[in-house]
Amino acid sequence: MYKLVLTDSARRFVEQADAPLQRRLRRCFELLRNEPRRHPRIARLVGEFAGHYRFRVGDYRVVFCIHEAQKTVEITEIGHRREVYR
Repeated sequence: MYKLVLTDSARRFVEQADAPLQRRLRRCFELLRNEPRRHPRIARLVGEFAGHYRFRVGDYRVVFCIHEAQKTVEITEIGHRREVYR
């Protein structure tokens, strides 16, 4: 089981999201705690985000990186798919 760490911007996004999206994000966080690499909605990113992964939550993306040594998943960004990679 991995420890979940959210950056300040990711935490603010979750706090400001509406209730249905918050529930979906909580389910996403639970999946990331248990299996951060083995899920159909997880994909490895390339280019500027090399070394990061993304989890698709509807039209939103959760961008994260995995630190195996510390057994943590750091969520660096959450946002709409149009804006999250900018």
